[in-house]
Amino acid sequence: MKFIRLGLITLLLAPAAITGAQTDIGNPLNGLETLKDFQTLRVSSSDPNWKNGNADSRPIAPGDTLTLAEISGPGRIAHFWCTIADREPFYSRLLTLRIYWDGEKEPSVECPIGDFFGMGNGVDQSFTSLPIRVSSNGRGRNCYWPMPFKKSARITVTNQGEQRCDAFYYYLDWQKLPALPKDSAYFHAMYRQEFPGVMGRNYLIADIEGRGQYVGTVLSVYHASPGWFGEGDDFFFIDGEKEPSLRGTGTEDYFCDGWGFRQQDGPFYGTPFWEGGNTGDRGSAYRWHIPDPVTFKNSLRVEIEHKGSQVFPDGTKSGFIERDDLLSSVAFWYQTEPHKTWPELPPGPARLPFHDHLWLKGHEAVSTAKHSDAPMTVQPLGGVTDGKQLWFKPNSDKGWVEVTFQTGQEPAVDLVLKTVHSWNYGIYRVLLDGKQIAQLDLYSPEVKPTADKLGRHPLDAGTHTLRFECAGKSPASTGYFLGFDALAARVPAYSRDASVDLRTLQKLNP
Repeated sequence: MKFIRLGLITLLLAPAAITGAQTDIGNPLNGLETLKDFQTLRVSSSDPNWKNGNADSRPIAPGDTLTLAEISGPGRIAHFWCTIADREPFYSRLLTLRIYWDGEKEPSVECPIGDFFGMGNGVDQSFTSLPIRVSSNGRGRNCYWPMPFKKSARITVTNQGEQRCDAFYYYLDWQKLPALPKDSAYFHAMYRQEFPGVMGRNYLIADIEGRGQYVGTVLSVYHASPGWFGEGDDFFFIDGEKEPSLRGTGTEDYFCDGWGFRQQDGPFYGTPFWEGGNTGDRGSAYRWHIPDPVTFKNSLRVEIEHKGSQVFPDGTKSGFIERDDLLSSVAFWYQTEPHKTWPELPPGPARLPFHDHLWLKGHEAVSTAKHSDAPMTVQPLGGVTDGKQLWFKPNSDKGWVEVTFQTGQEPAVDLVLKTVHSWNYGIYRVLLDGKQIAQLDLYSPEVKPTADKLGRHPLDAGTHTLRFECAGKSPASTGYFLGFDALAARVPAYSRDASVDLRTLQKLNP
C-alpha cells in the first residue's frame, strides 16, 4: 500500500486534496476526511430529459465525431467511464479518442479507445490495474489517470469504422479548482504502430520533447510467424543521451513478468490478453510507472527491440533474431506544453492487424440449414455479425446442425469460427466436409461472443459443409444450446504468404 500512496502523490492525483492532510502513507484512504476545496462536476451522456427520459447514450455514424465534453478550468478530470454498443468487429480499434488541453489545435491524447484503456488489437477483455479497470467482458471501461487543465478541456471520439456505433455511454467526473499547483503537468497518450515491424531498427514507443515524466506503456503484438517475440530489450534515452540510462533485459522483463508471458493482471503491470506464440496469436501487456516515473527535463525517447526466436522453412532455428511481428503501442506521460507534433494517426481500418473475410453468416443460413429435431431461430444479439446469430436449442446431446457455403478458388486459408458462449450452451464437435477440425466448449457464465481459430485448411472450389455435433455439456452448463455467428477467413495486414491476400479473398465469394 505504501507504494500505491507514493505513486498517487508522485502523479499529482489530488494535490489539492492532500494539502494539509496527514502524511500517513500506510493508508491509501488517508485524506478522505479532509474537506476538499473544489467543486464536483460531471459531464455525461445522460438523457437531457433527465426526469422522464432514458436515452442515455449517443450514436456515432461512420466518419462522425462525438464531442463528449467541452469544459472550462482550472480543473482536473478524475474519472472517465464508458461502455459502447457497436456491431462492427474490433470496434475499439476503430473509435479514436482525442483530448485537447487549453484550446490547443493538436490533441495531447490521440489513440484508439480500446488501446487507451489498456487493450490492443480491437479486443474486448476485462482486467484490473490501478489507473485502468475494465469489466463486463471488456465492455465497461474505467480510467483514473488524473488530468489537470488550466483553461479548458475538449474530449472527442471519432468513428473511423465502416458501421454505425449504435450507442456510446459515458461519464466524465471532474473537479473545478480555484487554481492548479504551479508544477502541474498535462496528461498525454500517443498511439503508434508498425505493420509489419521495420527491420534494422528498434520499435519506437515514444519520442517526446519538453519537461515531464513518463508513466506507462501498453504494447500489443500480432505474431507474423511462430515463436517467442519478446527477447527484445527496452531502452530509455533521457535528455538526448547517446547511451540510454535505462536498459532492459527482455520484453517480459520490462513488463515485470518473467520467462515469457501468461495471462494475468495487477496494479502496476499485467498481460491481460495472451493467446500464445503461434502465427496469428495476439497479446497485450501494460506497465504503469506509478512508483517509478521516468523523469526528463528536455526530451525522452523510448524504444524496444523486436527480437526473439524463429524457425525457418528449411528447419533451421534461431533463439535471438529480429522479427517482423505487427507491433502497436500507447505511451502515457505528463509534460509541460507545448508538446512535439506527432505523426499522423493511421486511418481506422489500417489499424487492424488482420481482416476477417466472412464465408458464411449464421443468421443467413437458418432458412437453408439442416438440423436435428430441435428449435432453431435467428436471435438478435449484441456483439455478433449484423447483430444476429443462428440459435439452436436442443434438449440433449443428440443435436446437430449442417450449413453450406461456396468458394470460388482453392487457396489454403486460416479459418476462424465465431460463436457465442453462454451459461446454457453445450460442447460441440466442428466438422468441415466430414472431417472434425475442432471441439469447442461453448459454456461461459456470461454471454460472450468468441472467435476460435480453426487452423489453415485448403478449400476446393465448390460447395462445402460445416457441421456442428453436440458432444455433451460442461458440468456448469444448464443446457446444450449452440449460438453460431459466422465462419471467416482471417488474413493478416502483413502476411508471409503472398498467395492469400484481401484481393484474392474478395474474388472467392463476391
